[in-house]
Amino acid sequence: MILSSRQPPGQYIRRSPHTPLGLSSPKRGPLQRLFQEPPPSPRLPSLIHRHGQKPSANRHWLSLRLIAWLCGVFVILWFVVSTLRLEHRLPPVSFTSHDGQEYEIVGDNTLPDGPTPVAVTDGRGRLRWTVSIPSDRDFPLSPQEYADICLQSEEVAHHVAEKKYGAGKGHGHFGYYHVDKNFMDVQEAEEHGLLPGSDGVKRIKSKAKGTGFWDSIIGGGDSIRGENLDTPKGEMQICEKSLTYVLETTDAGLGSTLLGLWMAYGLAKEEGRAFFIDDTNWAYGKYDTFFQPPPQPPCLPPPRTQILPCPHHARHLLVSAATTYWTFGHNFHEEYEDPRKMEVWRQHRIFGFMETGQKELFRLADEDEAYVVKRKEQIRAKAGDDGVIVGIHVRHGDRHPFEFQYKESYIPLDRYMSAAEAHINSGSNNNVVLVATDDPDVYSAPEMSSATRAQSYIHLASKSTLPAPRPSYIDTAIGWEGGFFHDLFWSLDKHNSNALDIREGLARAYLLDLKVLGELSDRVVCGVSAIGCRILAVLMGWERGIKQGRWESVDGDFEWVGILW
Repeated sequence: MILSSRQPPGQYIRRSPHTPLGLSSPKRGPLQRLFQEPPPSPRLPSLIHRHGQKPSANRHWLSLRLIAWLCGVFVILWFVVSTLRLEHRLPPVSFTSHDGQEYEIVGDNTLPDGPTPVAVTDGRGRLRWTVSIPSDRDFPLSPQEYADICLQSEEVAHHVAEKKYGAGKGHGHFGYYHVDKNFMDVQEAEEHGLLPGSDGVKRIKSKAKGTGFWDSIIGGGDSIRGENLDTPKGEMQICEKSLTYVLETTDAGLGSTLLGLWMAYGLAKEEGRAFFIDDTNWAYGKYDTFFQPPPQPPCLPPPRTQILPCPHHARHLLVSAATTYWTFGHNFHEEYEDPRKMEVWRQHRIFGFMETGQKELFRLADEDEAYVVKRKEQIRAKAGDDGVIVGIHVRHGDRHPFEFQYKESYIPLDRYMSAAEAHINSGSNNNVVLVATDDPDVYSAPEMSSATRAQSYIHLASKSTLPAPRPSYIDTAIGWEGGFFHDLFWSLDKHNSNALDIREGLARAYLLDLKVLGELSDRVVCGVSAIGCRILAVLMGWERGIKQGRWESVDGDFEWVGILW
């Protein structure tokens, strides 16, 4: 056995079989020791270097064990830190939005009183954001509140991304169907206890029965159209995905609401969402006053706290005139316009959304629909087999043309009539020119002397043509000289106790005009600046109206366009 120590050279001790312990052997020179001592132990360093030999395999095992031990310690520490972060309350993050207003991302356990985006921490300790809508708020919120939610959501999303990934990471151009991984849907946040939800959500889980229960969770019961009334509500489930269109708007005109409604319906079908309509605060009254009920989905509307205007990939989406910029704005057109084509041909798919919507939703109430059928039969009989029916739509009031020279006035009536006469059959005496307008004086204009009213069931009148005695629902004589003006529409409440009846009459007259012109006319002449003109193109359809050129605008060289955002 060889013993080794770190004594200086010349101090080696060798134990002889005949030498007692503790006694040293006689001193010898280095060379003598080198040749007389046995070879050193394999476990000790050799006096001769072993070049080119591999290190011992035991060292590899020691290294692997050390690495495994360090990884285990790291995993344990990670779980400890994650647990501690769950108990950590995030401080509020203040920021200034693009409009100069200051907001605060709420990251505390105390939620704000109003609807707003909030920052939350999920079960894995990650910073996320969602939208908090207090359950005691009426549905729907005001248009301004929905616009504010969308505006603030953009800012909150940017700031959450920057806090997680670094400065500048939250900004950039994203596509229409971009999914923000930092967003937590309201339903998920409520299920994890990060948002309080509503009593309705709790009662859903208890499978409560009865119509009163379902009415309480959708915020107004019969104000939301599209529920399946054939199946008991207690047996139905909440829709997996939905789109609710809110009719309330600050725009007095009905045309923009129709286009938005049809577009939203087509988009819901494209995205596989159930479709609902809310008419709670609609200035024109109830949806079923004018239309047949919309198609009924086989599921129920979601709780009102889960219906969001933004982001677009929210499970339950809300669309209204106030959210047009976010729902049907630049990203929407970038997604659905055809970049390989020019002008109106780029918008084939967008036009298709509206066409899908109008086919399913533009079915008038029984009384008005029956009149339209009868009126179409009368005019078609008058035109016979060889006559051409040309419809003219004239919009005055507060809507002015796109064409520069008429932007402060109106397109001359003779331009409409000249365009219509170019389409009639010169070899027939049965041609019919129909005219619909918001200006009662147009009907008596010399240029329109040969034209026929599209419908005479309900129409606007000037004071000079109001019947005597006046209808019982008119307290003060209100004429529509010059056409439809938004200010006059909103002032009806000041002059008449039954202002809603007057608004219903205005809407029905407008819808009847569009229905007759759009479905009956062989050709349509109008000004594209008017939303009614664009609606007529949709009623005629892409094939007839656009491809065959049977829809014609006399408002400069401007092409058909859908929603202006």
